[in-house]
Amino acid sequence: MAKRKKTQIKPLTGEALIQKVKTLNHLSRELKAKECGYYTVTEKGDLRVNMVQFMNALIEAEGISLDAQRPDKPGRGGRKASYRVSVQANGNLLIGSAYTEKMSLKPGDTFQVFLKRRHIHLQLVSASDSEASGDS
Repeated sequence: MAKRKKTQIKPLTGEALIQKVKTLNHLSRELKAKECGYYTVTEKGDLRVNMVQFMNALIEAEGISLDAQRPDKPGRGGRKASYRVSVQANGNLLIGSAYTEKMSLKPGDTFQVFLKRRHIHLQLVSASDSEASGDS
């Protein structure tokens, strides 16, 4: 007897997902997920329902964001500024975006570096100063 192969459908998203779920109100969550295309077929032919993907798609379709996102930087998280940095293995000293964002620095902003006994001072060179001196 030949095995019947289940054809995988493309998972529904957005308004189509919401409407389909409403029509399947009488089914369990797992069956709703399966009917909306949120499943995979294993090599052995078993069906696995992808509940996490299904629930995330529903949340997104409803326009709900669970991520703590800033409107100007979608999808970006990261560390908070601790005002402590370490010299990296290659000898570089990296000042992360948390610091540059706090100072409203932009790509291309130029600094003058002053080395003191155990201090490094960075002084922002203003746009007019860097243009006047020929630095761009």
